[in-house]
Amino acid sequence: MSSEQDEPRRRPCASCPYRRDVPSGVWHPDEYAKLALYDGETHEQPVAVFHCHQGSGDVCAGWLGHRDPLDLLAVRIGFSEGRLSAACLEYSTTVPLFESGTAAAEHGTREVEHPSPEAVEVIRKVIRVRSGSAEGPVSLT
Repeated sequence: MSSEQDEPRRRPCASCPYRRDVPSGVWHPDEYAKLALYDGETHEQPVAVFHCHQGSGDVCAGWLGHRDPLDLLAVRIGFSEGRLSAACLEYSTTVPLFESGTAAAEHGTREVEHPSPEAVEVIRKVIRVRSGSAEGPVSLT
């Protein structure tokens, strides 16, 4: 395995928009809108790999785990080009995930205008984590 290949996270992160137990309103609506784009037939999907919002550079485990990774065009292309490890092809998780990007987005955007205290705490944690990542910090505005 090449160190240049992207690997999946071991499990979906605590703020993953695909997780059923993440509060609504954590991410910007534009981020939630991206999720549904991967729900279509394989040939209709984006070719971009969905990476973890934590800024770690890992492939999003929620994205890989919400359906068969081989149904994701970006996984097929990424693996065939040598950018994704074989672990992405076989990824699965026991973490409860939404069955589709659309369902995850509907949940996530429901309280985006007025996030709960739980969502605000998740947002704060993401900001702390991202402040130390290569992608840099995110802001609340």
